Amino acid sequence: MSIQVYILSKLMEGDNYPYKLKKELSDPIPFDKMGNLTESKLYYHFESLTKQGLVKPIEVIKEENRPDKQLFAITDKGREMLPLKIYELFEKAKNLSEILIGIMFLRFVDQSRIIQILQRKIEGLKSKQSQVQAIYNQIPIEESKKVMIDFAENYYSNTISNEIIWLETLISKLNANNN
Repeated sequence: MSIQVYILSKLMEGDNYPYKLKKELSDPIPFDKMGNLTESKLYYHFESLTKQGLVKPIEVIKEENRPDKQLFAITDKGREMLPLKIYELFEKAKNLSEILIGIMFLRFVDQSRIIQILQRKIEGLKSKQSQVQAIYNQIPIEESKKVMIDFAENYYSNTISNEIIWLETLISKLNANNN
């Protein structure tokens, strides 16, 4: 999903070809390596977006002693679907790392709607954190297992707390950006 958001967003900025987009994704920070994005995955998503009618090939660029480059453009349908794909990316994300690409292209969406999505995620995380604490407080723990169970509960609770902190920080930045 985030790869398709990336492709559509970059094509909103201008016609482009897959290899160049992969190269841009790796410079200066190697997001392609961090996200395990290979050229074949990128081409697969271009093909998928073409089948959906969201992008279209417009030209083949031929260079001597170089492979042909297929130039793509976003379609009207692609322009219409990009914000919906960004909202869906934020809705379906299980954690913040899954929306990092979407964060880079928030200029194509209503940021107040993104803030609402993030606030719901925070509420869900706080609820999950309370449930974990309630379960932990209710279960009898053998003394021999207490250290490891405490470790697991602390890890899980801290992971949720950190996710909440980062989501709140993002909301704060979005609010500051909107003012």
